[in-house]
Amino acid sequence: MSTTLEAPGQAAISVDHLEVAFRHRDRFLIALHDVDLEVKSGEFVCIVGASGSGKSTLLNILAGLERPSAGSTNVRGRVALIFQEAALLPWLTAAGNVEIALDLRGVSRAGRKATALELLRLVHLEGFENRLPHELSGGMKQRVAIARALAQDADILLMDEPFAALDAITRDLLHEELENLWRRNQLTILFVTHNAREAVRLGDRVLVFTSRPGKVAQEVAITLPRPRSLDSPELAAIAGRITGRLKREMTVGG
Repeated sequence: MSTTLEAPGQAAISVDHLEVAFRHRDRFLIALHDVDLEVKSGEFVCIVGASGSGKSTLLNILAGLERPSAGSTNVRGRVALIFQEAALLPWLTAAGNVEIALDLRGVSRAGRKATALELLRLVHLEGFENRLPHELSGGMKQRVAIARALAQDADILLMDEPFAALDAITRDLLHEELENLWRRNQLTILFVTHNAREAVRLGDRVLVFTSRPGKVAQEVAITLPRPRSLDSPELAAIAGRITGRLKREMTVGG
């Protein structure tokens, strides 16, 4: 994987003929096969697919945590990966969890404190800076995780089902906050989800993955005006068509 700074209008993420295979006992299992995709700088792209379709593997490769078996990826920008679990350090406060990312960047102690407080304010956690993770709700923990990602000076967020474990109301609120952060900070986001409505709610485009081995089976451009509501009939209709395609892929894959 190569990593360079992105320029306006060019692709922030490029994937070309990507193949990923894992050894299982005496044979190889193919997780991703001939994957081609591109995400433009400043774009919000969602990926939906069945379990085992290689969505998380793709994000791990783009983040540099795994290596492909063949093909290439090119990431132009600074990347942060956000998981379903916030993965906060339990002995650090909310501010401390953000500051640790700043410390790794070499930011001074005074600068770390001020920047951490500003980032927590951006995700609406004023007054919770000194709370430990066990004192925060699931939604608050994910807000801290997003603030920590921004503290890495990331302009590309790779998000692996970050809101899947949250209740519907909290998830909807975080959709709004994430969309606001995306616009305000001019981020590029690649967002993995099982939820077609969530994908249509957030994405400029939705990429539907085949069942294993995973590859792009369909691309759906979402032209609905923002902000979008999960209860919108137009949104539900598009999500229904995507879900129908997912079901067909699962039938073929099964």
